[in-house]
Amino acid sequence: MSDTVISRETATVPERPAHRDPNVLRWVAAFTLSAVGDSVYYMALAWAAARAGSPAQAGAVLAVGAVPRAVLMLGGGVLADRWGPRRVVIGSDAARCVVMFAVAAVLALTAPGLWPLIAVALVFGVVDALFLPAAGALPPRITAPGQLARVQGMRGLAARVATVTGGPLGGLLVAFGGSPAAFTAAGALFAVSLALLVAVRIKALPVREPAEAPAEATGAGPWRELTDGLRHLRRHRVLGPLMLVIALSELGFVGPLNIGLVLLARERGWGAGGMGWIVAAFGVGAGAASLLLAVRGHLPRAGLVLCLSVVAGALAIGALAFVPTVALAAVAGLLVGLLAGLGGGLCGALTQTLTEPAYLGRVTSVATLFTLGIAPLSYPVTGAAVGLWGTGPVFVVSAAVCAAGGTLGLVLAGLRRAELPGGRAR
Repeated sequence: MSDTVISRETATVPERPAHRDPNVLRWVAAFTLSAVGDSVYYMALAWAAARAGSPAQAGAVLAVGAVPRAVLMLGGGVLADRWGPRRVVIGSDAARCVVMFAVAAVLALTAPGLWPLIAVALVFGVVDALFLPAAGALPPRITAPGQLARVQGMRGLAARVATVTGGPLGGLLVAFGGSPAAFTAAGALFAVSLALLVAVRIKALPVREPAEAPAEATGAGPWRELTDGLRHLRRHRVLGPLMLVIALSELGFVGPLNIGLVLLARERGWGAGGMGWIVAAFGVGAGAASLLLAVRGHLPRAGLVLCLSVVAGALAIGALAFVPTVALAAVAGLLVGLLAGLGGGLCGALTQTLTEPAYLGRVTSVATLFTLGIAPLSYPVTGAAVGLWGTGPVFVVSAAVCAAGGTLGLVLAGLRRAELPGGRAR
């Protein structure tokens, strides 16, 4: 069942720039606070796990939450389409509040050991599997189609803000109040985010012809709904190829830019400071790309720009392993951030623009599964490969995988010619 419309005003979205729309700004603020809360939560969980067990056990606690997130992500998309993304997002944020306040109370009153922390990580992973597809399916219901690229830019800027502020805030809270204070603060951030989400108005889904009705409209079960969504992806001339581009580019991107960068800095003797400069440059590039999308609101030939960004970003990833100095590596990191941010924002805007509204949750869940579910599994593979062959070959292979995604998009005319609303079809 989709979300109901609160009033006649919510049935139509004002044709105004997203950055001037109070409804969109409420959503962006809620997303920002939720992302900051995520960072504080992970800091609190890491600190509590490190105090309760060995470094290996602490790492296991942090990793265990990824399992239900990956396994249940597609199911989260089904629920977002069945119940409406707003309801799922609100319910997920409410669950986060309860979990954060509960674990804060337990840690303040007892020394529970690792098992309660593992349970918290598992529950949070389940909630993430519900929250992420629903959050990705909300923008088309709160703004006009022509504003989706701008919203993706605003979301990217919000993510940068959360990255910059969430970690230091979590560290300060842990330093002065311990894990209970940090968990309490995370719960408070989720609570404010929840209040803002409740205030966000949404528009109704467009009326569909009976012959076009998706599986859930006929009372089919969850498995039928999931396969119906996957069939929608497979048959779409743009969305199917777009998911392949997302999958390949993420698999080639996340390993080198996470564990690979740490090993590269150690191998070159650049130390933590050098790695910090590269990461900072990447963040500046990604922020600049998000700002470009937020200000412009539209880029012509979106599909072509997306594919070229992926290919060029792949070249910058490969160059990282061969530049001789930290300064040049930072330049490469800046380019990677700029191109990855631009490509990622266009991926999100095209996905939300081209997907039939009734399938948005399921399509978003597939994209999120690749980015946050499957791609992180490349971390241990990247680390082991660097240990065997060094950073150069591993970065080159990763760059080739990433470039293969962009090249695939260039070859397929449907994606290459894809336009955002307001663009000129070619």
